[in-house]
Amino acid sequence: MDVDVRDAVEADAETLGAIVDLPADALRNVVHDRTVRLAVERPSDPGPNADTAGEDTETVHGFVAFDVRNGTVHVTQLAGDATVAERLLAEPIRFALNEGFDVEFVVPESDVDAETAAEAAGFEAVGPGPAFEGAPTTRYRFRPGE
Repeated sequence: MDVDVRDAVEADAETLGAIVDLPADALRNVVHDRTVRLAVERPSDPGPNADTAGEDTETVHGFVAFDVRNGTVHVTQLAGDATVAERLLAEPIRFALNEGFDVEFVVPESDVDAETAAEAAGFEAVGPGPAFEGAPTTRYRFRPGE
């Protein structure tokens, strides 16, 4: 699937909330407090009246949210199938490469798509992470230049 990646805006909060089954207000805060990028698919030919159709002209296939703390880029949310998630992980990696930072990502062991995407994007499993709602996680790290 060929997707474009764009910045999220406040108006995307409802869609993001539906993807991860969280209230739109919670995702609105994420959009305000972090860098959030969306993977979107636009129709190949929207037609001459696309700007007046009144319908959404793109489909959101996933998103990544990340921020920086103490010289490390932290991926705080990732949603999408493995292929889309891998494409989205390129966003915090690109930022980290430009700044000379590592990227850290904690993945629930039940999230096979995120695990597959992290490994395909060059992350290395570095040990257990904190439990989320009692579920075990794995801590992944991307180190530029390794």
